[in-house]
Amino acid sequence: MQFQLDEDQKNIVAAARQFATEKLAPGYQERDQSGQFSKDLCQEMGQLGLIAPEQSEEYGGSGVTYLTSGLIMEAIAAADFNMAYVQLLGSLNSQILTRYADKEIAKIWTPKICEGKVVLGVALTEPGGGSDAANLQLKAKKVDGGYELSGEKASISMSDQADIMIVFARTGEKDARAKGVSAFLVEMNSAGITTGRYDDLGQRCIGRGSIFFDQVFVPEQNRLGDENRAFSQVMEGFDFSRALIGLQCLAVAEASLKESWKYVQERVAFGKPIAENQGVVFPLAEAETQLEAAKLLCYKALWLKDNGLPHTSEAAMCKWWPPKLAFEIVHQCLLTHGHGGYGRDYPFEQRLRDVLGLQIGDGTAQIMKMIIARQKLGENQ
Repeated sequence: MQFQLDEDQKNIVAAARQFATEKLAPGYQERDQSGQFSKDLCQEMGQLGLIAPEQSEEYGGSGVTYLTSGLIMEAIAAADFNMAYVQLLGSLNSQILTRYADKEIAKIWTPKICEGKVVLGVALTEPGGGSDAANLQLKAKKVDGGYELSGEKASISMSDQADIMIVFARTGEKDARAKGVSAFLVEMNSAGITTGRYDDLGQRCIGRGSIFFDQVFVPEQNRLGDENRAFSQVMEGFDFSRALIGLQCLAVAEASLKESWKYVQERVAFGKPIAENQGVVFPLAEAETQLEAAKLLCYKALWLKDNGLPHTSEAAMCKWWPPKLAFEIVHQCLLTHGHGGYGRDYPFEQRLRDVLGLQIGDGTAQIMKMIIARQKLGENQ
């Protein structure tokens, strides 16, 4: 594994960082208050090749490595945690489309995702389901020419802002659990779809809510992969997104630490900079150490994916530890700034609210630890 970036990586990361600093950072807090992400900025991201950049040129991407995609995620999320969701959703979902969708369907939608012209979300969770993701009630009934979806999805990111959704539904018997689940590409302006948004603590720009399906027709060609096999096929792509989520959260922590190191050198108390107090700088030094270790874990997971090697355990580690660590680091940075850090003049309170959500969504720490344990136990059988 090389720790030095090549020239192409340096250039694309520099471009992502410049765009994020100049275009995204100024509106981070404003979009939190409005509850709306910017579709114009989304298209600007697409024009710069910052959405699903690992996709091949055939599908509108830049053909970069998965690791490079992670580096871009860091650059974007450091300025705006929520707009980084556009890249996260694009990377996760475009690979599902190119691998499992009808080729013509993939060629229609994937370039639009990469260009930032459409946003594609994932509708998996249902009321009462939560971590028991395979216990789906939403029914996909086979009808002439396709399927008819009826039921409800809950806690779905971008529920009222996404243009299309990958919807998981039950096509087999209920007792078949994961073996009776299929996935479909659904246009959100289809007849029979209504949405509702939750009033959440954080990630307000992205939004989270319910999607209701009332006999929504989906053409058969919009099914992704084989019928009744969505869990064994489509869900494997989530290893990639878990590594990206880790870097998304850590980027926020790193930005907070940079601001805190500068602050402790400028803030004077008792006639000297507070940086001269071990009680002030030791927590920051500990945070830097843990941050570096967590970033390397995420890089390793992406490097393994780039090299076609197993990385399920590492990806699960990226999903449970970095979000927790990021929250702890941002919290420490807030405290370092004293009463000023508690106010909204600084971004710490919003960062805390935003990163907390990923200790819950996309797989809890307990589920990730179960994945790790099963992988390790399997290695020793």
